[in-house]
Amino acid sequence: MVAPHVLVLPFPAQGHVIPLMELSHRLVEHGVKVTFANTELNHGLILGALVSKDGSSSLGGVDMVSIPDGLGDGEDRKNLARLAEAFSEVMPGELEKLIGRVSDCSVSAGSEKLTWLLADASMAWAFSVARKLGLRTAAFNPSSAAMFAMRMSIPKLIMDGVVDDKGLPKRRGTFRLAPAMPPLDTTELSWNRAGDPKGQPIILDLILRNNAATHNAEAVLVNTVQELEPGAFALFPEVMPLGPLVSAEYKPAGSFWAEDDTCAAWLDAQPAGSVVYVAFGSFAIFDRPQLIELAEGLALTSRPFLWVVRPDSASEQWLKDLRHRAGPRGRVVSWCPQQLVLAHASTACFLSHCGWNSTLEGLINGLPFLCWPYFTDQFLNRSYICEVWRTGLQVAPPPGIAGEEAQIVKREVIRGRIEELLGDKEIKVRALALRDVAQRAVSDGGSSRRNLTQFVDLIRG
Repeated sequence: MVAPHVLVLPFPAQGHVIPLMELSHRLVEHGVKVTFANTELNHGLILGALVSKDGSSSLGGVDMVSIPDGLGDGEDRKNLARLAEAFSEVMPGELEKLIGRVSDCSVSAGSEKLTWLLADASMAWAFSVARKLGLRTAAFNPSSAAMFAMRMSIPKLIMDGVVDDKGLPKRRGTFRLAPAMPPLDTTELSWNRAGDPKGQPIILDLILRNNAATHNAEAVLVNTVQELEPGAFALFPEVMPLGPLVSAEYKPAGSFWAEDDTCAAWLDAQPAGSVVYVAFGSFAIFDRPQLIELAEGLALTSRPFLWVVRPDSASEQWLKDLRHRAGPRGRVVSWCPQQLVLAHASTACFLSHCGWNSTLEGLINGLPFLCWPYFTDQFLNRSYICEVWRTGLQVAPPPGIAGEEAQIVKREVIRGRIEELLGDKEIKVRALALRDVAQRAVSDGGSSRRNLTQFVDLIRG
């Protein structure tokens, strides 16, 4: 039987690329040919971050290609509203051309015919292009099942009077979409926490159009564990959880920045269960006063810490100052192999923005969390950690509504919350119990392992 050939299309952000690349590796392991299409900018970043001796455009058996995103040189790719506009105006035509090129190359090389498009649910506009060209389609959600349920339930939120027809809150306070789901404040809905409030209508419109297009997918996948989110799966039982999509052994996962390989040796030199790991993902930006308070708060704990400060989030002078403040116990790096760090025996806890990838990576290693959400779904993930699973604490209350300035969290508060987290033995017990749930799901006979097999069988059919 000829192996199926899948074209994978992620949303162009680091937190979306990584889990789809992890899933792509699993498909390759099952004999599926995978072509992974990043935007031209991200394609260059990923290849540039790799140390490749042969200059290959294959990443662990995954073929890498690129597609224009429709934005000009120098435009802000973190402006989600501008990206949403480009999806409508430029990318559908570019995707049609890309599918043609990939198909032609497969035919001329005598290799597997392109048969499927596996696209991020935030790129569901692509399904109509794929179907027109005869491809079958599947949607992938890199966020929690609760986040998928929240977005799909926008009409219900409007009907129940939680939000108005513009997606804006009609009342203040927390609500639950269903029993066993995390509580969320009405000011923390993801589409209202996605950057400049002026872009909110564009983002909400894209979500609604993607929701409608997702119904055309033959399968809807989500990077989570059935047993961790029973409330969400009670609402959407047809969704297939495949997570956590975290490698048992390290494979290239499409990082946009070069990873500091010295982190492992530094961790090896630290006592077991001693290190505070600090990382805020690929989007979060702190101003200089808050960075200083964080540096001083970490130093006050008298614990070793490993802190990731992205190259695009602080100037060289700032980084030099932070490294000086870190002193001999702290290590400040630009980017690191996070999965390896979180699995290391010396790592004690994770001070995190609560991105869903980071949440799952910490969870499957049994780590307690100190939560500092920044935008979109991170507030919902924080609610899971602090309110439902009770495996972490929040650093400080977030600003009340999008656009409000957050108050600076002082060094004494940061030090106190770290000590409180690491002194709470019950939090650690619960974190280890969740680790066991997640590990069983991806082991032989586990729920996520069975769903992966079912999906592979579907695309082989």
